[in-house]
Amino acid sequence: MEVNPNSPQSNTSSVAPNALGNVQRPGEYLRQIRIAQKLELDDAAKELNIPVKTLTALEQDDYKSLPEATFIKGYYRTYAKFLKVDATNIIQRFDEIYANDTGMLPNHALNNSPIKIMGKLPGSNRDRNRKWLKRGLIAAAVIAVLAILMSVVQNMSDSSSTDAADASQSSEVQVLNLENGAAASGDQLALQFSHPTSVHIVDSTGKVLATGRQASTLNLSGEPPFQIRLDDAAAVSLSLNNEAISLSPYTVNGKADFRLSR
Repeated sequence: MEVNPNSPQSNTSSVAPNALGNVQRPGEYLRQIRIAQKLELDDAAKELNIPVKTLTALEQDDYKSLPEATFIKGYYRTYAKFLKVDATNIIQRFDEIYANDTGMLPNHALNNSPIKIMGKLPGSNRDRNRKWLKRGLIAAAVIAVLAILMSVVQNMSDSSSTDAADASQSSEVQVLNLENGAAASGDQLALQFSHPTSVHIVDSTGKVLATGRQASTLNLSGEPPFQIRLDDAAAVSLSLNNEAISLSPYTVNGKADFRLSR
């Protein structure tokens, strides 16, 4: 077995068949391990999140094309861990040959490294994706809250407009047959409203007793039979001569249009 004269000597030799040889360079050793494991360089670079050109320089022990020694050691440890081999002897061998290849000590920091460190060690892509996902979820939540607030404000505005319109239209009804407290002849109609709706009531003489939109109680008198039209029958409670009249038999699609007599 050939022994590197720059390597520390020992009295016994117990190198495992697949261990780093005494004269073998670290990058070449890792390349052989990768090939033995039938791994492509591109796949290893992708898995490690290390640029292919950096991993190629590492396998070729081209230290002048790599960053400073501290980072090279980090690459070696990461690559060795990926290939499931011990990095201790690899780092030791690197320290021995780095000075011969570069003329600098293994702990020397290069001021102008030809290759800059790109990214982080494996796992950085996943962390970065999680951060973007978190930001996206926060943005979606903010947009949803703003949409809900806008919907609530719009509904409140529409409700206010509707209430104002109802209040305005509720006074549009024309009651044409009230006697201001005097005794009224004919039959008596009373209508009570749960919410505003349009009414049109005519007695048998053709007299229009009430017409228009109404929201308050109506008390009318006239000659039967009465012709009654209600735009929303569910909003009206009707009585004739103090007798409650069910509107359901006369209601179609929410509207009631019928004749009523004693």
